Amino acid sequence: MAAGGPETVLVTGATGFVGSAVARALAQAGHNVRVLIRPTADRRNLEGLPAERHVGRLEDAASLRAALAGCTALFHVAADYRLWVPDPAPMYAANVDGTRSLMQAALAAGVGRMVYTSSVATLGLNADGTSADETTPVTLDDMIGHYKRSKYLAEAVVLELIGQGLPAVVVNPSTPVGPRDIKPTPTGRILIEAAMGRMPAYVDTGLNLVHVDDVAQGHLLAFAKGRVGERYILGGDNMSLAELLAAVARRVGRKPPTVALPRGPLFPLAWAAEAWARLAGGEPFVTVDGLKMAAKKMYFSSAKAMRELGYAPRPAETGIADALDWFRDNGYLGK
Repeated sequence: MAAGGPETVLVTGATGFVGSAVARALAQAGHNVRVLIRPTADRRNLEGLPAERHVGRLEDAASLRAALAGCTALFHVAADYRLWVPDPAPMYAANVDGTRSLMQAALAAGVGRMVYTSSVATLGLNADGTSADETTPVTLDDMIGHYKRSKYLAEAVVLELIGQGLPAVVVNPSTPVGPRDIKPTPTGRILIEAAMGRMPAYVDTGLNLVHVDDVAQGHLLAFAKGRVGERYILGGDNMSLAELLAAVARRVGRKPPTVALPRGPLFPLAWAAEAWARLAGGEPFVTVDGLKMAAKKMYFSSAKAMRELGYAPRPAETGIADALDWFRDNGYLGK
C-alpha cells in the first residue's frame, strides 16, 4: 500500500464475494477498515472482520458522505451483479448512478486515493478466442445484458471523473472463484451444480478464472502501484467450460461430462426459465443473455497487471478447489 502508515479505508460491497476478500486483505495489511453496508445485506461475510460498520446505500448520498468522513482511501467494490433481472432499473441506479454519487462524494471529501472495481465484462473480446487485454476495442453496443451495460456505463463515469481530478485506479477482475461465495455468484452456482452431478453436458465456451483472494491482492497492488486513470485486468487462467467441469469432477470424484450441446436448441429452454423466474421469483439457471455471451470465449490477459503491479495469481484450479471445499463445509453441497 501507499507509504506513510495505515490508511483509513472505506470499502463498499464488503458483504459480497470480492468485497469481503478485499476488506480482509486490507485489514490483514494493517489498515483501518470501514465498510458501507446496505440495511438488508447478508452480513455473514463480515464475521471476524475488524471493521467499522456504516449502514447506507449507494442510492443515498447522505449515507455516502457520512461513511467517507475522515477516510483517506476508498475501494469501491459494490455492484449489483446478476446476469438476469426482471427489472433492470435498480441495477442501473446502483451500478451507474450510485458510482457517480460515491465518487463525487469522495472527491468532495478529499479522499486521496481510490480503487474502482470494474469488470472484464466492460472489455472487448477477440473473435478468434485469443486473450483480450485492456486495449481490445469495444463499444456499448457490444455489451450483452443489463449487468454488462451498467458496468460499462459505470466505468465510463469513473474515467470521466478521473479527467476532472478523481485520483482513481480501475481494476477489471475476471471471474473469481474461492471461499465466501455466499450468494452464490453465477459461476459459484455452476461449481455447485457440477459438484452435485447436475451438469451432464456443456456448451463450447470459455472464461478466465481467478482465485478471489488473488483478486483482492491485486486491488492492494493497484492502490500501491497503479497509475491513476489506468485499467488493470486481474485475471488468472483461461479455461474452457469443459476444462472447468473436469476440474470440478476431479475434486469431487465424479466423471466429467462429455456431451457438448449446441447453443441454438437451448434458447427455448432459457426463454422458459426466464418466464418461470418472473412468475415464481429467483434467478433462472439458463438465461438468454448467458447463451449469447457463450458464443465467444471470454479469455483475457493479465500481463499489464503482472508487469506494472507485480500481480502474481496462483493456478485457477486452486480457486476451484477452495470454492468447493467452502461450499461443502457450509452445506451448499448437501450431505
